[in-house]
Parts: sequence; C-alpha cells; structure tokens
Amino acid sequence: MSQDCFHCGLPVPNGSSYYVVINDKQQPMCCTGCKAVAEAIVENGLTDFYKHRTTNSKKAEDLIPEELVVYDNESLQKSFVHSEDGTIREASLVLEGIVCAACVWLNEKHVLALPGVIEFRINYSTSRASLKWNNDQIKLSDVLQAIVDIGYSAHPFDPGRMETLQKKEKSIALRRIALAGMGMMQVMMPAIAIYIGEDTDMSESMLHFLRWISLIITTPVVFYSSRVFFTSAWRDLKRRHFGMDVPVSIAIGSAYLASIWATVTNTGEVYFDSVVMFTFFLLLGRFFEMGVRHKAGQVADALVRLLPQTATRLEKDEKGNEIQNVIAANELSLDDRVIIKPGETIPADGKVVEGSSSVNESLLTGENMPLQKQIGDELIGGTLNVESPLTMQVMKLGDSTMLSSIIRLLDRAQSEKPNLAKFADKGAAWFVLALLAVALVVFIAWWFIDPSRAFWVALSVLVITCPCALSLATPAALTATTGNLTQKGVLTTRGHALETLSKVTHVIFDKTGTLTHGRHQLIGIDVLGESNETRCKQLAAGLEVASEHPLAKALSETSSSHQVFENLSAVSGKGVVGFHQGEEYRLGSYHYVNQLANHDLQDSKLDHVIDTPISTVYLGKQGHWLAAFHLQDEVREESKSAIQSLLQAGIDVSLISGDNEAAVKSVAETLGIKNYQAKLLPADKLNHVQALQVKGEVIAMVGDGVNDAPVLATANVSIAMGKGSQLAQASADMILLSEDLNQIPASISLSKRMQTVIHQNFSWAIIYNVIAVPIAAMGFITPWMAAIGMSMSSLLVVLNALRLK
Repeated sequence: MSQDCFHCGLPVPNGSSYYVVINDKQQPMCCTGCKAVAEAIVENGLTDFYKHRTTNSKKAEDLIPEELVVYDNESLQKSFVHSEDGTIREASLVLEGIVCAACVWLNEKHVLALPGVIEFRINYSTSRASLKWNNDQIKLSDVLQAIVDIGYSAHPFDPGRMETLQKKEKSIALRRIALAGMGMMQVMMPAIAIYIGEDTDMSESMLHFLRWISLIITTPVVFYSSRVFFTSAWRDLKRRHFGMDVPVSIAIGSAYLASIWATVTNTGEVYFDSVVMFTFFLLLGRFFEMGVRHKAGQVADALVRLLPQTATRLEKDEKGNEIQNVIAANELSLDDRVIIKPGETIPADGKVVEGSSSVNESLLTGENMPLQKQIGDELIGGTLNVESPLTMQVMKLGDSTMLSSIIRLLDRAQSEKPNLAKFADKGAAWFVLALLAVALVVFIAWWFIDPSRAFWVALSVLVITCPCALSLATPAALTATTGNLTQKGVLTTRGHALETLSKVTHVIFDKTGTLTHGRHQLIGIDVLGESNETRCKQLAAGLEVASEHPLAKALSETSSSHQVFENLSAVSGKGVVGFHQGEEYRLGSYHYVNQLANHDLQDSKLDHVIDTPISTVYLGKQGHWLAAFHLQDEVREESKSAIQSLLQAGIDVSLISGDNEAAVKSVAETLGIKNYQAKLLPADKLNHVQALQVKGEVIAMVGDGVNDAPVLATANVSIAMGKGSQLAQASADMILLSEDLNQIPASISLSKRMQTVIHQNFSWAIIYNVIAVPIAAMGFITPWMAAIGMSMSSLLVVLNALRLK
C-alpha cells in the first residue's frame, strides 16, 4: 500500500525508509530534505504546526536558495539593513509559502527562539516580516536558513517580487470571481425555469432535471470560488475565534448541502442560485477590499522605486584625468563624486560641490515647485534634477538616507493597529457570535410557525447581516487618509496619529526652525574679552560640531577654519561644552555660560544684547566672557495663514521657545499668537504641555530640534519638521516633509473628515443590520436578495472611505 509523505503530501517512493516521530507516532517522509525539515520542527517543540496547517508544506529542495551567506555581505546589507551602532540591525523581509495563520505562528515561534533574534513580526496580509537581531550573536543568513529549515523561504524585501506576489493574489481572486460570475449567469436560467415551472404545469421530471443541472453548475463554484471562505472559517474555528467567514461558510455550506439533499430526494426547495450569487457578490466585495489593502503598501513600494539603478561616478584614470564611469548605484561609497545630468534621479543623499540647478522633490515632500540648489546645498536621494548638470559628493548611503528613513517610518505606522481598528475587530467577532445565535433562534421559531420556510429564512438572516462593513469601516478610511496626506508631504508614522489629531484642541509651536525657517544669519558680534573676532569665530565653529541646533549651522559657517575641541558634548536647551588646550569653553545661553565665566557682564553690554528681537549666543571660558553672537531668523511665509486657519477652526495656538523674550514676542505678535512663553528649558516645555493636558486639552506639538524630543514624545500627537533633527523625527507621530505649515490645519481638517466617514460607516453598518435582520427574520427577504444586500453594504463602506482620497 503506497504512502504519502507526512510533510509535503507527495507519494513516498518504493523502498524509501525515511521516518520521523511526530506526536509519538512514526510518520513517513519521501526524502532526506522533508525528513530534515520535520526533524527541525520536532526538535524545536513546534509540532502543533502539523495540527493547525491547512495545506501541505513544500518540498525542502524547492525552498533552499543557492547562497544565503551572500546576505551577510556588508556592502549588500547597506541597501536593506538599518543599523544604529553596527550590532543591532533591522531588516524587512518577504516570506514565501505563508498560506495561513498557522504558518505565521510557526515562523514567529521558531525564529524568536533563535539566540540573538530580538524581534520578528509577520504581517499575514502582505507576507512581510520585520526582523531585528544582534549581529554579534547571529548572522542574517542563519535566520534565513532557520526559516528554510522549517519549510519556507525568505529574502530581503524587494518591491518587484512583492508586486509579483500581489499580482498573483489578484489573478487568483479574479479567476474565482470569473467562475462565480459565469456560474451565476448560467444557474439563473434553470432557476427561473424552476420558479416558473412550480406555478405552471411543468412536469416533475423536468423540474428534477433542472435541479440536477443547477447542482452541476454550482458545484465548481462552491469547491473553487468559495473554498477561500471555508479555509478561513476552519482556521478561525480551530482557534475558537468567530471570524467574518464563519457565518459566510455556514450559509454557503448549509444551503449547498440542503439543495443537494433536495435534489437527490426530489423534495423541498433548492437554493443553488442563492449560493452562487452570494459567492459572486461577496468575492467582488473582497476584491475591492484587497485593492485597498494593496494600496496601503504601495506608498513604501513606490518610494523604494524612486532610487535609480545606476549612477555616473567621477574617477581618475591612469594619467590622473577625471573620467565618467557608469556603475550600479549600490556600488557607491561615501565621499564619491557623482555627476547628475538633467532629467536624472539623484542616487543617494549628498551635497552639491559643482553646478547650479533646480531639483524636483515633489515625490518626497509634496512640494510641486522645484527648489534651486547651489554649491553646499543638500540633495536627497530619489529626487529629480531638472535643468543643469550637478556634481554631488555622497554623504549618506543605503539605509542611512532620508528615503530609507521614510520607508522605515511608514512600515512602523502600518504595523501598528489604531484603537478604532482594534475596537472594530472585537466588535465584529462578538457580532458574528450574536448573529449565529439569532439565526438559530429564527430557525427554531419558524420551525414551529412554518417548517417549510424555517431553513431559508434562517439562511437569509445569516446572509444579509454584514460584519464585513464593521471591520472595513476603519481600515479603509485610515488607508485613504494616509495616502492622501503622504502625497501632500505629511508622513504618518504612528497608527494612532490620525485618530488623535481629529480631537486636537490646542496646537503648540516651537519657534526656531518651525515658525521660522531656522536659517539664521549672523548680523553682529560683540567681542567681550581679550580674544579678537577671528579667534572667537574659530572657537564657536569648533564647539558647534557637537550640536544639531539650527543656530549651530549659522555659527559653524562664520569661519572657514575652526579650533579642535576634546570631550565635546551638547547640553539640551543650554548649549555646548568642550575642552581646548586644557581649558573648558562654553557656547550657549547667557546663564549657562555665566556659570563658567563666573561674573555678570557689564550693564552696558548686557543691555545691548537683551530685549531685542534677535537670538544671542554667548561664548566664554573659565572666568572670562569672550563674545556674544547676534543672529536673526526669518519667519516662514505661510506661518501666519496656518495660524489663522487654526484659530478660525476654534483651536488654541501657543508658542513656546528657549529664545529670549524679545525674539519670541516679536514672532508671536507678527503671527497673531497671544499665548507665548520664552526662555524655556526642555523640562519647562514638558511641564507646560503636561499642565495643559491635566486641564483636559488634547495637545498637538510641532517642533524640529533635538531639545524638542521630550515634549514631542509627551504630546498627544506630535509633528516634526521634515528637516528637523533625527531624534525629533523619531519621537514624532507625524513628519511634515513638505515643511508647509498650512498642511497642519489641512491635516486636522482631513482627520476630522476621516472620523466623520468612519462614524458614517459604523452608523450605516449598524443601521443596515438593525433594519435588515428583522426583515429577513420575518421572511420577507430571500437568500439571493440577502446576498446582494450584504455585498452592497460592504462596497458602500469602501466607496465612502475612498472619498477621502
């Protein structure tokens, strides 16, 4: 007697003697590969996988890639691995062979058990996995091999391959819909004849023949098109979870089986037309839902495709002449000089060293107008050079680029589930359980009223209810809104951000780099000690190496050369400190430097630098004041209109800053902000926000500097400027890539529209079910009518959400 392989399901060859003990029973294997995979599963205590899987696993030899060790190459990893310190690394992977939740469970359990793996999460709907590991303890190839050992394959996320997988999923869905659609059209002909024949003199033999024709047409629809519902329902029931496909499967299965019984025994009613119509309309609704789900991941995929495949690097030949060499973009190194011709895409982050041109950054920032770039200006990988050739020095590559950072933040936002979605999922599960109970009660009631109608009335109740609308209400609206904002240069990085933004009552702005451009210009220097102006500039430039503050760039550019300091460090909200030739120097606020200078400035000099609408930075060393640098910033053109839009919407606006009173007051009065505070340290800003939250205010904080990170993390929803510090962006829920402040009131308005649409969707789903269920329970709706009503309800929710785009 021939046997099938317990692992892959293929026949075991004659004479084969490969066996593995699984759950105390010896199971046959067809080859050494399947035997090795099964042994790996057993050795890791994961044999429950075989209980829960819904399909056989693939053969091991079909899964093992030729060379996994290639993914350990440091140069290759630059393109898809993120690492802060070189040890803790993160990567986005795509897993092939994921067909059910049991596959997700097995892979997550197996990989998380590996020493050195810190985090491993799989998104079942996209088959994408997020991996975080310690490279000193385990290599990426070891993780990939471990996945192969249990019968799957994994590779770094590739939008091209991801697109292929999505096309395959779409193709299968269309085939199911096509078969169900053809079946629906064909089955309606005998169904209409049966309905007419029952009221006329059609012979019993003809009616019986038409029923058999209907059965033949319906069977492939049930076993192919409807199979996806049965598989999902069985998986949910095994985990004692009542998902949306449970009532769907019960309705389709019971109607089909009851119709077979009626056909074979030639008694009772048949519902083949209802079965096929229900399958068709539900699959059509799921197809639209799948399109929305795919679009959710297309933003990140599109960003990955922005980078070009090649770059033109400037090199020296044997004679020392500079030549152009076209290479693969992933072969670039730091400090390489690259020429970007008009119409070409910038291959990495860098700065202009030769030439002048305009660059279109709209795909990243949402800003349609090209920006003029001169020598020294920054260039972002993935943006488009418009007019003239530019020569760029490469400053950042691979995972360090701005584009990669945006993609990581998008992945994080999509992996987090907002509260509304969690509530909808829980609500849908309880709804399904209540629905099954109601259908049972209706069946029993009608059995006593009219047994001949009991089954189809209960069937109509199962079919007409729409838990799908409840579960689609939130994710469809969130996806549409996120896509809309991303196109406008507003990047959502946290799942809860849009939900919270719609409830904001108070927006707090930082000043420098937020309401102002943050491009300070040095307008004057007061030398306060024995050093001359040139040396003071060199000292300031050397100290500002340790700072990310917007003032730092202006001071670092005051001198072509700078002094070298040791033990440099930045003190948040105060300044920077360092040692030069054994002496301690400080650059920052008056009070911070005065702690080192140890004596107040003369009154005349102090009056000169305080109570003016400019920013002043002081330089001093032990026992001495050295200089006061006066800088001025320019208010953003759109700041006033953005503030006015917020105030008109009934939202309070405040300005908090660590700058001097006169500078903050000047900006506040210019923009019409009545509530402002100056000279605040990070701790003071934090206390200010927390005090407002105690009063019940929902705070949105907008900032850009490293000193804004604590208060950004504390606010109910935080927005970082696109060119702000990386720490501020990491702490933020949203990033204003376009740096257009008008997008803040626009985003709040859109988030409120999103909430309205979600409430409309929930209201519709509830009202529809409250009205439809009693009507169906009273026997006024046939199953095929119920199928149309249920499918149209789901489609209405999706189409309503798409209005947000």
